[in-house]
Amino acid sequence: MPKILIIIPSYNEQDNIVKLIDSLFSVCSHCDILIVDDGFDKTADLVKEAQRQHSNLFLIKRNGKGGRGTAVLDGLKFGLQKNYDFFVEMDADLSHQPNELPSLLDLAKTNAVVIGSRYIKNSRIIGWPWRRRVFSWLANFYANLILRIGIKDYTNGYRVYGRQAVQKIDFNKIKSSGYVVLSEIAHQLFIKGVKFYEVPIIFINRKQGASNFSLREIKEAFLSVFRIKLSKLE
Repeated sequence: MPKILIIIPSYNEQDNIVKLIDSLFSVCSHCDILIVDDGFDKTADLVKEAQRQHSNLFLIKRNGKGGRGTAVLDGLKFGLQKNYDFFVEMDADLSHQPNELPSLLDLAKTNAVVIGSRYIKNSRIIGWPWRRRVFSWLANFYANLILRIGIKDYTNGYRVYGRQAVQKIDFNKIKSSGYVVLSEIAHQLFIKGVKFYEVPIIFINRKQGASNFSLREIKEAFLSVFRIKLSKLE
């Protein structure tokens, strides 16, 4: 059976983290879960308490808000060192449904990326205000216009990476820290011949806690897409 690591970046998700962990283990009991926590609430304490019941639950506690993107990168590095075969990334706020993970894993291949997409047939977005919907659509349209990878959802962080794909990431050349890391990784892997697959998902806006998406990250994303396109990979 392949070794699977689920990487969950977290920032002040004490209201959601236990439910997410329990839900994930109910659909993938053989998976390992890694929480990469930057927050200052009780998330890390709740994870430590849950570790008493789950030997396959791990925690990286970082100091300060380093960004969702760098949290995922730290998780991928952890997984490479521990020889995992597949790497899942997903949000901690329950917007990504654990019961949809098997459909992503069904398409997983060692030299491929599977994306849970909000913008293909049979996908849905529930609970987002219209401004967030418009911004997300524009961001994806913009990323596709510049990067031309041919995927529909550049900005959703529900993905499965095969080990060979992760090994092709040049971590030293990733300059962003927030959500735009998703586009940086995709651009690198596309250039290196990695295949992409998209699976429709139901994306549900968070019900507990506050969104961590900031104006700074929006500015970073739009400016960084040009930098990504112009960057040269050796």
